[in-house]
Amino acid sequence: MPLRHLLRILGDEPKESRPLTKEEAFRAMTSILSGGESEITVGAFLIALRWKGVTVEELTGFALAARGVARIPCQGMEGLVCVCPPHDGQVHHPPLDALSSLIAAGAGARVLMITDQGVPPLRGLTAPNILEGLGLQMTWDPTEAEDWVAKGRFAVLSATGMLPGLLHTRRARKGVVLRTPLSTLEKLLAPSHASVVLGAMHGPVLGTAVEVIQGLGHPRGTALQGVDGGVVPWVSRRTRGIALDGGHLVPLVVDPTDFGLGHDSEPELPMYGPPEEEEGACDNPQLIKDAQKVCDEVLKGVRNSARDAALMGAGVILKTVGLSMTLAEGVDLASQALDGGAVTERIAHLGDLSHQ
Repeated sequence: MPLRHLLRILGDEPKESRPLTKEEAFRAMTSILSGGESEITVGAFLIALRWKGVTVEELTGFALAARGVARIPCQGMEGLVCVCPPHDGQVHHPPLDALSSLIAAGAGARVLMITDQGVPPLRGLTAPNILEGLGLQMTWDPTEAEDWVAKGRFAVLSATGMLPGLLHTRRARKGVVLRTPLSTLEKLLAPSHASVVLGAMHGPVLGTAVEVIQGLGHPRGTALQGVDGGVVPWVSRRTRGIALDGGHLVPLVVDPTDFGLGHDSEPELPMYGPPEEEEGACDNPQLIKDAQKVCDEVLKGVRNSARDAALMGAGVILKTVGLSMTLAEGVDLASQALDGGAVTERIAHLGDLSHQ
């Protein structure tokens, strides 16, 4: 198996170990996604990458391999922005990325969210949990997602629907416990012509993520270290990011006080004790209801930290796709769409599409 040989390159002998080339990374990911590697070998490979630190070349090779076998929708669709939050979700905070994306769609953007449910190691709440409370749903069918974006300017698509080979990695990832480079890979399943808003964890991965976006040919993009490594900025402090625009990488700082949206703390979810060993937040019905209630209150006009966080997230999306020149203008457009009823109208239209 090729993965065993490549694993030796990563960590067999310190003097001989080195990062993988783009071509080697491509071969490694092709082998993993084919299901031809054992869980033990995949787990060892992921741990080796985790502790070595993944490079731009490696992530680019992984992404190219995944895109080569995935069914990626909306190819060539103008004005498309792909929103790519962490697929293992959130536990302590409501996943407001779905709400930010819907607000951006209400303000005129064409938004394709790429996410999933029950992804280890965290198995937290993700966009589909929020959609259920709005009468909407995630789709596993790329063709259906493309139709929804074309007709309704919004869709949430399962990454495993595009790339079933990711399912081969679930047990190994659960055993590893820690986040691995697969957590970044699954956020890169986007058409190369689209703008991308990608969540990044703290640390040097921010620069790595945006360089990969650039290397994959995306014309515009934003990598953001939002709440829990997501795409929604913090309201209690500044959020770091890097924007890709016209081939140039530009540092980005989202300061909520610049828009009068600062708060002392983040919107949080109540805790109901530690989850069972085999469960995650996605298995907790009460936690899901609490997260849905937070988003429902925002849509009903309640002005709180969740609303302000969602507006800033929408502002980032609108600026990234080019519908606003500045982040402040994007936040203003988002606020108009939310307060003027365009978002609730968009949700009603999408509900009709999803039930046809």
